[in-house]
Amino acid sequence: MGVSALGYLGFEVSDLAAWRRYATNFLGLMDASTGEDELRFRIDARSWRIAATKGSRDDLAFIGFEVPNKAALQAVVARLKAIGIEAHADEDLAKRRGVTGLVTCSDPSGTPVEIYFGATEVFPNPLISPAGVRGFVTGEQGLGHIVLYAADAAASLRFYQEGLGFRLSDNIDMPLGPDFSLELTFLHCNARHHTIAIVPAPLPKRLNHFMLQVEDQEDVGLAYDRADKQGVKIANTLGRHTNDHMFSFYAFTPSGFEVEFGWGARTVGPDWTVVRHKSNSTWGHKRLSNS
Repeated sequence: MGVSALGYLGFEVSDLAAWRRYATNFLGLMDASTGEDELRFRIDARSWRIAATKGSRDDLAFIGFEVPNKAALQAVVARLKAIGIEAHADEDLAKRRGVTGLVTCSDPSGTPVEIYFGATEVFPNPLISPAGVRGFVTGEQGLGHIVLYAADAAASLRFYQEGLGFRLSDNIDMPLGPDFSLELTFLHCNARHHTIAIVPAPLPKRLNHFMLQVEDQEDVGLAYDRADKQGVKIANTLGRHTNDHMFSFYAFTPSGFEVEFGWGARTVGPDWTVVRHKSNSTWGHKRLSNS
């Protein structure tokens, strides 16, 4: 038994005010912050899904993976121990995160990883999107997905597959020149096509992008228009991916990494067949800028 979903993400950011404007006005997340030291945002009935704290890193600070219960948490701890990684319980951190039980460790790139169960829900308080987003796809598929850079891709894949129980969805041989390509690996832990993708590149940042999936295609177009109106820099134009069939675009966050805002991804099931792709997108996703 492995993790069941991406539950939450934490970012360390240099400009909290810019992130608050970006998350609410552009992405349409609901501000659920209770203080000024840490921003928290909702996208569904959970008390929070994305957090931002002040710091100079402007990168991913921690990843939270969910399991159904205490027995499942113990099973993941055992899986990690079997590959030489000790996960430690942290009651104080569990209280701060608003979960029942939690253990911590780090992935091979040094990213703090938290595995937990018993997240707080605030179902009686409905989500109100400041930008009018009709809803985000979460539930059993979790928060969305993340794409991580890894200096040692083999070690990262061992951690996420053998340690946390992720399964291979597919690979993309991303062409970077006439004679060179990068092998991107896409992993799932539930019906979402991929919750994590690994890019074998030793870059300074841990995070390439995170993805939010909306329930209505119209909200992708409206967000694309908001980017223009609010001066948000587009990284990749509208397009559709080859592997998960997501209709989406990419925009830069105030911290320099990207967010994918999408709709319509296909899901995986027990009869899923692993394949390889030779391109990232069937159309669109034209790169406009690298910064």
